[in-house]
Amino acid sequence: MDAAPSAGPAPSADASVRTRVTIPLRFADGYEATAEAVTFHGLADGKEHVALVLGDPTAGPAPLVRLHSECLTGDVFGSARCDCGPQLREAVERIAATGGVLLYLRQEGRGIGLYNKLDAYALQDTGLDTYEANTALGLPEDGRDYTAAAQMLTALGLGELDLLTNNPDKAGQLRDLGIAVRFVRRTGVFATDSNVRYLHAKAQHTHHTITLPEPAALAALAG
Repeated sequence: MDAAPSAGPAPSADASVRTRVTIPLRFADGYEATAEAVTFHGLADGKEHVALVLGDPTAGPAPLVRLHSECLTGDVFGSARCDCGPQLREAVERIAATGGVLLYLRQEGRGIGLYNKLDAYALQDTGLDTYEANTALGLPEDGRDYTAAAQMLTALGLGELDLLTNNPDKAGQLRDLGIAVRFVRRTGVFATDSNVRYLHAKAQHTHHTITLPEPAALAALAG
């Protein structure tokens, strides 16, 4: 885990809590948890992001928080082309155990949308990696902006937190937006023969803290 430098300026606009409602969660493997779903007024991008409060965020020195970008294919349909579904499942259990919040952000395909993501998949099937495919479509490699996430955390009174992520950009953006990221806690690595090229691209191109098998083992996994 990594310690944090001091936070930057606060988010430029305020958001406020709109609704709080309790939702019982049950995953395909039988794991269950109770979440408080929170919606918001005034988010900068106008999207319907939601926070899931799990456990008691005040129980420890700092709540555990994950910024999880929506992935219909992985989160809902169990696609093995990415690691999103297993990361979501892991995050809910880890956050519920210590107390914290999962922000479910409407940022399908790293911000390019569902149809564009599927177009990028088609290009990946020709040999491009996940970032090259986005670029070939004239789209950003990663179009995600976490201003709304910082607004949500501020509205929930969470100015300091531990962040559950392998993506250094998430911690960097939050710190720039005035959120004090105390420590970064790594997520698990969920490699399969269908997503190992994708994970390798994330580790090499955007410096995700993912420990993968050695190249020979990668080649074997990829077939």
